[in-house]
Amino acid sequence: MAASNADFPQASDLEKCVHCGLCLNACPTYRELHIEMDSPRGRIFQMKQVAEGAPITASYIRHLDLCLACRGCESACPSGVAYGRLIEAARTQIEPHRQRSWFARAIRHFVFETLLPSRAWLNFAGSLLRVQQLLGLRAPAFLPRLRELESLAPKAEAPFFFDQIGRVFPATGESRYRVAFLAGCVANVAFARLNEATVRVLQANGCEVTIPGDQTCCGALHVHSGLRDTARGLARRNIDACLNVKEGQNFDAILTNAAGCGSTLKEYQELLEHDPTYAERAREFSARMKDVTEFLASIEVNAPMGEVRETVTYQDSCHLAHGQGVRSAPRELLKRVPGLTFREMPLADVCCGSAGIYNVVETEMSMHVLQSKMATVNASKAERIATANPGCMLQLQAGVKRFGRGQRVSHVIEILDEAYRSAAPPGPANPRRGRNG
Repeated sequence: MAASNADFPQASDLEKCVHCGLCLNACPTYRELHIEMDSPRGRIFQMKQVAEGAPITASYIRHLDLCLACRGCESACPSGVAYGRLIEAARTQIEPHRQRSWFARAIRHFVFETLLPSRAWLNFAGSLLRVQQLLGLRAPAFLPRLRELESLAPKAEAPFFFDQIGRVFPATGESRYRVAFLAGCVANVAFARLNEATVRVLQANGCEVTIPGDQTCCGALHVHSGLRDTARGLARRNIDACLNVKEGQNFDAILTNAAGCGSTLKEYQELLEHDPTYAERAREFSARMKDVTEFLASIEVNAPMGEVRETVTYQDSCHLAHGQGVRSAPRELLKRVPGLTFREMPLADVCCGSAGIYNVVETEMSMHVLQSKMATVNASKAERIATANPGCMLQLQAGVKRFGRGQRVSHVIEILDEAYRSAAPPGPANPRRGRNG
């Protein structure tokens, strides 16, 4: 279905920008290139020109493609410009004007329309990746681009998390909350252990955890890539999975451990605001949606944790800090871990260069941004880097290999899980003890 004008940049959003320039230093591409048209202010100026009738040119598309959509400019902007909404709308508008080869179109269609929404395809692709990694197979040397992308590929973590979807895991001790956990799409393959750790930490804090059986990909990558209509279909499926009245579901919160997903999940109300059937349900869904660190910091976290004796710094996920405004919660949780020394890094909320699939499609710029980020990580002299988004974890792991000093990279939840498990008596601590839901 073709996008409507309502999906394109709106004058009410464009006119909020007063071109003051306070966004410039918050923009990773401007910090690297010092080119006005590759700043938020410059991109908004170009969007205005197109809205007033200027043609969509290859140059305009290129400047927008280089944007990481990190939304750092939103935090810096005194006028409240919703830049994230603008860049997503602009990419929706330019999508029909792109010139791609048939092969690129086929790959893109397969990834966005077939692979990401399908558990069966993800399971198959994950299994192939697992075999390739176990055998140590590498792309041939005469394909350097494939070799470069291999270094950014996630590790397939068997067993995958797919067989946990549709199950309910009881709280440890008194049940205080009922929550739904959205496990993601690729995360079921690449971050299965993180998903299991998330369930365990929630259980330890009195949560009955349901993994809704009909959930699917959140649609974040689709929205960032200008495929809003496909994202709407995914949003409807997730809303139905979590707000199914027939099954009597009434969750205190709907949770994710992926900040990039969470930002889009919280904005379902905007994505479906013109849908007469789903608009109200989308508002209800968004109201219950929380990042797992945000939720845990808002409740009385259970105290019995073992020690984690490490110096840890925290890298803000852009879509958690700038997109959702959640900054203190992950830090508060880390500071509650016994034995942990927390050390703030400089410029913690400047993008690491991951940005969804940006590090795959714009690898050169992504690596420049990552090198700058790792300089601030190294300056903290921390032994471990914590973050709250799987994509950031992959990028930072690549950063440690290329520019780092052997630091470990972990999700905040993994550190909490480590603390809880070190305090628990010996025995099985696996979320697979849940019941079918």
